[in-house]
Amino acid sequence: MIKVLHIIKSLGRGGAEMLLQETLLHHDKNQFEFHYIYFLPWKDQMVEGIRTRGGIVQNFPAKNNIVIMLQAFKIVRYVRKHNIQLIHCHLPWAGFVGRLVHLLCKVPVVYTEHNKQERYHFITKTINRLTFNRQSAAVAVSADVATSIREHIHPRIPVHTILNGVAVESFRRNEAEGIALRNKLGIREDAVVIGTIAVFRFQKRLKEWITVFKKLHSVYPNVHGIIVGDGILKEEIMQHLHASGMEPFISMPGLQTEVKPWFSAMDIFMMSSVFEGLPIALLEAMSMECAVVSTDAGGVKEVIRDKEDGFLVPVDAWEQLHDPLSRLVNNKALIREYGMRARTRINDAFSLKVMVEQTEALYQSILKNK
Repeated sequence: MIKVLHIIKSLGRGGAEMLLQETLLHHDKNQFEFHYIYFLPWKDQMVEGIRTRGGIVQNFPAKNNIVIMLQAFKIVRYVRKHNIQLIHCHLPWAGFVGRLVHLLCKVPVVYTEHNKQERYHFITKTINRLTFNRQSAAVAVSADVATSIREHIHPRIPVHTILNGVAVESFRRNEAEGIALRNKLGIREDAVVIGTIAVFRFQKRLKEWITVFKKLHSVYPNVHGIIVGDGILKEEIMQHLHASGMEPFISMPGLQTEVKPWFSAMDIFMMSSVFEGLPIALLEAMSMECAVVSTDAGGVKEVIRDKEDGFLVPVDAWEQLHDPLSRLVNNKALIREYGMRARTRINDAFSLKVMVEQTEALYQSILKNK
């Protein structure tokens, strides 16, 4: 039995966190035992799901990044007590403490990079560059992320590209759930629902999302918006929503641990991001047969082939999202067609099963050659 420890800053409802929960359904439990350490106790929405799927979860409370680094000695004791053979870190600060643990106890460490280096704060980017080679291997979630690592860090360790995936068997559209939710929200039967699911951060540009929706609504009053999520910019976004006059037409239910009914309620999934790695919410929406309209941020353009699987506009021309949205709103048959195309794309190229197989092969390779 190979014992793997995942280290991540939080287990809230984010893309990387969701993957930790979903991949457990596909891992070979006869070969692997998975442990999880996270630091922010108030971000724990994924904990129950991970435990239900057989993961062993431990919280080492830390209120800031400095305290996270001080947890390295406690993590070393955990590694030795539980005979952990490999550590897999996600996102920068978990990566930094994982590299320190690697230095202290020599257990192999893999780090998954979910974002491009140029999008990080100067301090984060600098620490990442200075410590990146003090681990066994790195994983990039998209070719775009891998290119960024090579250009900004010049790594001496192997960098593997393993594309994010989604559980297509589980993320399947349920029309009855979608209709029930739309009725609960008081959405008209003939409405076209445009939605998104996101952490409320700068990169998601949700104020711009609302601006695009407002322009569309002025022409097509039968559209209704749904923005699912929460985050540090919540108050700012709520103020913008109020000022836009769109409060009656955009539902904002907050953070939702179970997102499938919300995808089922959406006809179109719209993203206005300025940058992305390879967003899990996008893959989930496509698996749930939502037609997609998005900026071509980061790894998004590795998933969506413009006008084939969905519609893309340049990151700096986010106002142009209005054009493909108008085309879809005018033609519900086209929405259904692009929803089916989206699911086919995910099923063919972004299956979670393939992602897990590639990850397990990497683990085996590292342990064989350590």
